[in-house]
Amino acid sequence: MVIGVPKEIKEQEARVALPPSAAYQLIKRGHEVVVETGAGAGSGFTDEEYRTAGAKLVPEHVEVFARADLIVKVKEPLPEESGLLRKGQILFTYLHLAANKPLTEALMRSGATCIAYETVEVNRRLPLLEPMSEIAGRMSIIVGAYFLAKHQGGKGVLLGGVPGVLPGKVVVIGGGTSGVNAARMGTGLGADVTILEVDLERMRFLDITMQTAHTLYSSEASLLELLPTVDLLVGAVLVPGAKAPKLINREMLRMMKPGSVLVDIAIDQGGCVETSHPTTHHDPVFTEEGVQHYCVANMPGAYARTATQALTNVTYRYIEALADLGFEEACKRQPGLAHGINVQDGRVTLKPVADALGLAYSPASV
Repeated sequence: MVIGVPKEIKEQEARVALPPSAAYQLIKRGHEVVVETGAGAGSGFTDEEYRTAGAKLVPEHVEVFARADLIVKVKEPLPEESGLLRKGQILFTYLHLAANKPLTEALMRSGATCIAYETVEVNRRLPLLEPMSEIAGRMSIIVGAYFLAKHQGGKGVLLGGVPGVLPGKVVVIGGGTSGVNAARMGTGLGADVTILEVDLERMRFLDITMQTAHTLYSSEASLLELLPTVDLLVGAVLVPGAKAPKLINREMLRMMKPGSVLVDIAIDQGGCVETSHPTTHHDPVFTEEGVQHYCVANMPGAYARTATQALTNVTYRYIEALADLGFEEACKRQPGLAHGINVQDGRVTLKPVADALGLAYSPASV
């Protein structure tokens, strides 16, 4: 099979879908890997490393799509890329379609089979989303602490406090992978951290494993009580494949003190706060109701090399299966892969996406 690795063209996206070491392994198995010139530069991988691995480098973005049977990316195709896809081709990347109807319709028109990393499911886990959620969760505290600085428009609160001064208050909405990692970083800095969660078993687990963080049942009443005192609010809500629920409206946001910071990790699924909209690493924050909003839709791209390595650790086995076995057999051998199919032959094949966008749902053919 011919595997294509295009350079990511989303603004400030420096990750790459395959490092040279993974390309080498695929080539050893008899496959051809076509890599766009400069695709790995943002993650610290040179063209020469890809050549040494045996990959074929091409200068044109279009050529990668034209030659490849399987396109592996990091972020969703931009409008100029979705038109390059064709029937019979496989696209394997993060898609986040529930908040993007134009992209969904473009993928339907392409006729390609589009598999989303974030909905591949194994034993109720999302293994291809987890490493990026870990990075985003940890980043949320780093960037939140930075934008709390007075010269950045924040309250001037140091999250860890100092002797004689109470630490800052962090509230994390959601006790999943990103939420746990946010809480770990927050407690590590010495902040006063509260995790809101609705799953009681999950709260018991968090209570046992994170003894320096508080747990609280997530409800509107809990949020109304906490918002006036919070310094950093982290939205870490996830409904697999679906649009994120809006848990905080504008009126609730007004309860937060001026200079507080909101980091909405759920922004790639539409965000969990009414006032959120996507931003970029180049221009990451905006202010609504006196609260600084950090809503970068590709947070892990800031740490591109770490993120690329972490991503490939979990995606490679599926890429190898698709290349070795073909689409149908790979889905039979790796049933979790079938959960990742969002669009196939012009049909939306993931129900949460169809429901979120008001489109017809049709089960995937595998």
